[in-house]
Amino acid sequence: MAAGCVQAAMALGLSSKKASSRNIAVERKNLITVCRFSVKTLLEKYTAEPIDDSSEEFVNFAAILEQILSHRFKGPVSWFSSDGQRGFWDYIRLACSKVPNNCVSSIENMENISTSRAKGRAWIRVALMEKRMSEYISTALRDTRTTRRFYDDGAIMLREESTVLTGMLIGLSAIDFSFCLKGEVMDGKTPVVIDYTPYLKFTQSYDYLSEEEERGSVESSTSEDSSPEHPYLPLVTDEDSWYNKWRKMEQKFRIVYAQKGYLEELVRLRESQLKDLEAENKRLKLRLEEVMVQNQLEKRELEGVILELQEQLTGLIPCENPQLAQLSKEMVTPLVNQWPSLGTLNGNESGSDSKLYRREGSNPVHAGALRLPGLAAQLQVLGQPQVQRVPGERQHGSQPEPQPQLRPPAPPPHSD
Repeated sequence: MAAGCVQAAMALGLSSKKASSRNIAVERKNLITVCRFSVKTLLEKYTAEPIDDSSEEFVNFAAILEQILSHRFKGPVSWFSSDGQRGFWDYIRLACSKVPNNCVSSIENMENISTSRAKGRAWIRVALMEKRMSEYISTALRDTRTTRRFYDDGAIMLREESTVLTGMLIGLSAIDFSFCLKGEVMDGKTPVVIDYTPYLKFTQSYDYLSEEEERGSVESSTSEDSSPEHPYLPLVTDEDSWYNKWRKMEQKFRIVYAQKGYLEELVRLRESQLKDLEAENKRLKLRLEEVMVQNQLEKRELEGVILELQEQLTGLIPCENPQLAQLSKEMVTPLVNQWPSLGTLNGNESGSDSKLYRREGSNPVHAGALRLPGLAAQLQVLGQPQVQRVPGERQHGSQPEPQPQLRPPAPPPHSD
């Protein structure tokens, strides 16, 4: 009995999860589809004239875009919002802060706009007037960490529909927008509602249509009293059908031409940036080659100095003892790769090594304290080493030389 209840509960939970996933998918599909229709309506009607808040098409588009940006948004309350309400503006403010010359700071400093919802609506209008809406959305989507922080799984901003959205918004660059950022739409208190009726079209299958219903539908469609329910859905007749088709083709041509100019300008910008990067890359390569050549020259100079110091050192070793003579012959091998490190030269043991000098012209050059591995041990075995001392320097452990002392002359003997 208990096992059956558990299975029933699991099945119920699985079915509810599937239903929830389906609902979220349907919401995404509806919003993206109606957004496509809305953008198409704006491009067909307002290519030659600017759009303001009095346009019903724009009001509907703004509501659709606000619903898309708010789809599956996390949490209704935020502690860092000025009004306590968390909206998509909090996401835009962070994700679009890296856009060059962005309008985020100017919207934040507006005195008449205080709520998060009002700032989000103001940002939509400013971005459309700047013709940079697609750029803002693309930059925000690239910041995946911030996007996942503000949106739940299944949101449009986290799905592939977001790429479709940015592609649709590029076409709005061909339209001029003009808005006043004051008024009732900026209060942020009333939510917006999408009007779906302009985009709904019912298609009746003729298989289920009787003759009477067909005659009735034909009579109603040809009646003089028939009029469109929505103000911006024109009724096309046979008389002006060709004229309307020509107007639509002309509008589409203007839209495509405007988009073509925008894309050409974008390509020119990218080409200039590519040329700058290529020049910078070439300059860095030349600099790298110069540094490598300079390093080779310095390496050769150091090898020459080491060989010269080696020759001086071999000349200082006494050759009276046959073992020392053999050691002197063995030191003909270059010590370039066997030279001690700088830490060994500067260590405490370097104080007891002999100091060597080489002359260039008339100026003596100090070559530093030199020490060869194994040389000190061999010298100790052979006896008391003979080390050439620098004038003015006393050998370690030797007695000081007696200095002559001057005594005063003896006094003459007194004569009695």
